[in-house]
Amino acid sequence: MSSSPVRTFTIDRNDGRPVLPGNLHNNRLLSQWLDFSRPGLVRVFTGKVELGQGILTALSIIAADELDVALDQIGMVSASTLEGPDEGMTSSSISVQDSGSAIRHACAEVRYLALQRASQAHQLDIHSLSVHEGRITSAEGQALGDYWHWLQGLDLAREYTGLSRPKPYSDLKLHGHGKVLRVDLPDKVMGRARFIHDLRLPGMRHGRVLRAPAAEAQLVHADHPVPADLLDLWSASRVHCVVDGRFIGLVADSNLAADSALGELRDAVQWTMPDLLPDRHQLADFLRNAPSEVTYPIQQGELLTATDGVSLSRDYLKPYLAHASIGLSCALALWDGTTLQVWTHSQGIQNLRDDLTKALGLPKASIVMRHVEGSGCYGHNGADDVAFDAALLAMAVPGDPVRVVWSRADELSQAPLGSAHLVSLRARLNDEGHITHWHHELWANGYSSRPGRAVLPTLLGASQRASGQPIPLAINPPLAAGGGSDRNAVPGYNIEHTHVVNHRLTVMPIRTSAMRALGAYANVFAIESFMDELAHASGQDPVEFRRRHMTDPRSLAVLNAVVERSTWWHLPREEGVGHGVAWARYKNTSAWCAVLAQVQAGETLRVLQLDVAVDVGRVVDLDGVINQTEGGALQGMSWTLKEAVHFDRQHITTQSWADYPTLRFSEVPALTIHVLDQPDQPSLGAGESVQAPVAAALGNALFDALGVRVRQLPLSQDHILQALNESA
Repeated sequence: MSSSPVRTFTIDRNDGRPVLPGNLHNNRLLSQWLDFSRPGLVRVFTGKVELGQGILTALSIIAADELDVALDQIGMVSASTLEGPDEGMTSSSISVQDSGSAIRHACAEVRYLALQRASQAHQLDIHSLSVHEGRITSAEGQALGDYWHWLQGLDLAREYTGLSRPKPYSDLKLHGHGKVLRVDLPDKVMGRARFIHDLRLPGMRHGRVLRAPAAEAQLVHADHPVPADLLDLWSASRVHCVVDGRFIGLVADSNLAADSALGELRDAVQWTMPDLLPDRHQLADFLRNAPSEVTYPIQQGELLTATDGVSLSRDYLKPYLAHASIGLSCALALWDGTTLQVWTHSQGIQNLRDDLTKALGLPKASIVMRHVEGSGCYGHNGADDVAFDAALLAMAVPGDPVRVVWSRADELSQAPLGSAHLVSLRARLNDEGHITHWHHELWANGYSSRPGRAVLPTLLGASQRASGQPIPLAINPPLAAGGGSDRNAVPGYNIEHTHVVNHRLTVMPIRTSAMRALGAYANVFAIESFMDELAHASGQDPVEFRRRHMTDPRSLAVLNAVVERSTWWHLPREEGVGHGVAWARYKNTSAWCAVLAQVQAGETLRVLQLDVAVDVGRVVDLDGVINQTEGGALQGMSWTLKEAVHFDRQHITTQSWADYPTLRFSEVPALTIHVLDQPDQPSLGAGESVQAPVAAALGNALFDALGVRVRQLPLSQDHILQALNESA
């Protein structure tokens, strides 16, 4: 196994070099970001990838505004290991702030270099020159050429030096106006080939992998798992079978032949499965009692013990969640005996290449990764695993491109899941109804086992090879990078005595990794539900109760904005209709978000209205912020109302949409987004701030409608009935 350095979650800016903005710090050459070799076109490179979140559009706006060129003069070049910066993962809602700030500063410097050359050639004051659509003009209106003329012969393979500061917000024409067309949407709307599933290579063959039905499942006939007569039959029809430990794959000339052979393989191969999974109906007990390592994200003031004047104590439980992407995980690979090329919708092609290097024993330079858009996953789904499948199968048939697509069953049961998560909260109120002590304790697996961040590869197929080793335990990003299971576990309130205890499980019977918002979803659901319970227990209005504990002006502003701008919050309530409120600042360092929910409680919980206020700092693409907030709100609704992975003691039983219902179009509520633009503040990510406040607002609205509190997600009919029965 080849070695490769382990990637960290944060940029080391104390490495002895001058500190540069965003991801410029680790990608210091202007040529890593910009190319002017094609007249009339500015190629802008990014290591971030389009996942449906509109990042290519936002970065286009930043570059166009800083360079004074038209949007159609910008050609965004998505992540590739052949050119452009290494920006690691596209995750954690930091692409605009890290990649965007790097592009903004690189563009400012290259603009200055071009103007400097033009001003020196014409002996004019550089500050008297202007640029429009890349053409430079003097104060008298004299045409002085364009970028492509003045940058000819200038080697951009030079470090950024800060020659010119980026423009003030008042000089930006495209930022925040919401009139910019999405770069990626025309192809998608018109059904043109854009997704990895549409990619076809000459001579392409089709791969399938027979997955072990459980992580610890073992082959009954390990030496010869595939019957010889079946191998002979396939040989005659050009079906190639790859057997390497518990990894059993096929390569065929057509999808039909590949699916047919996989069916035959499934019938022929036998497995044994031990009873190693927890009891799903005793999930909280499993989490609380499993071996774990303990960390303390915050220890401030006195510790509140269970017997020391506790005013309220509650537990909240989140189940395992699946990504459930509509588009199945897919990858293509081609091995020519020297170079391995991989086409993937991974969120981190550089990280994935690191793990392919380790798992396949190839030099890093011999692996070429190209990102191609896939179905948005917003977390660590099967994209990296299927890329390994395609690579290993392609190496078995040199010269033939191999395309692998996972099945729906594999997608739901084999990809990493969002961890189950238990939160136990205790608080003490003083005589004035103010929180004086807060204790937050949580139990969960780590929230990251992405490629590139462990000594061993974290790829499913690699772990199943004869030489493979078990997938490392999921880890947590440090709090400096937003945290993992402890993300948002520190409450965003002014509480004198605050203690948070994080139990990261050191066993992983079910594979877990990153899912959008990481631990913030469970922690904010618990915190904001508990705040509601404390307010009601002390006879206080839930909104006023929150305000009493806030000192950050932007937190207050986002909460006040959603309440003041809502057209329905203050109206009289009908019977069976409930209102709920929740808020959070994502990661305690990123975007602010407040949510109001209106629900109707009948046989099931129906969401009527959602109002959302967000503060993402300087808005780059207003339409993009609204889209991301709407999408995140609906994702949070789906998780909260419907989603949970089921399993027995042997394996995950969630195998199809029938087993894993998600939100339907008919269930989408009236949704209003209020964006609080802050032009003078840094831009923050929009995609992950809303899911968790939506969950808590829905739980609080359910309580308002029915008078019962559901503390176990999802807020399904079964859990609502259970809560009603327990309160009777």
